[in-house]
Amino acid sequence: MKELTSGAELKQALTEARTIAVLGANPRPDRPAHYVPAYLKGHGYRVIPVNALHTDKELFGEPVRGRLDEIGEAVDIVDVFRRADALEGHLDEILAMSPRPRIVWLQQGIRNDDFTATLIEEGIQVVQDRCAKAEHARLIGK
Repeated sequence: MKELTSGAELKQALTEARTIAVLGANPRPDRPAHYVPAYLKGHGYRVIPVNALHTDKELFGEPVRGRLDEIGEAVDIVDVFRRADALEGHLDEILAMSPRPRIVWLQQGIRNDDFTATLIEEGIQVVQDRCAKAEHARLIGK
């Protein structure tokens, strides 16, 4: 596995994905962790929100989960809206997902090379420092 960087790789990832878990999903419409997954939902993806602070809510037609490893079903992409220094704290729950996601996507402004290297060693592809909404609009559109 590897880090996905080319337009062709990103387009393939977004084209093949059906279910996206959003780590750090936010109920506030003015936050990127809300409007990016809302855009993805509007383009046909199933979006599963994950945020331990909002488990009493429903977002994007789904109950908010407290942890990624609570999902219990296949997820194609884990889209991450967490600070780079907080990522290591989510490594165990990503690796405990069953089945594991094919891709972990770190949103624009988020890079953590050690975290990425561990995921790649574990067979999970990674995208760093890219906005899923912007890449979808650029590569797929509609």
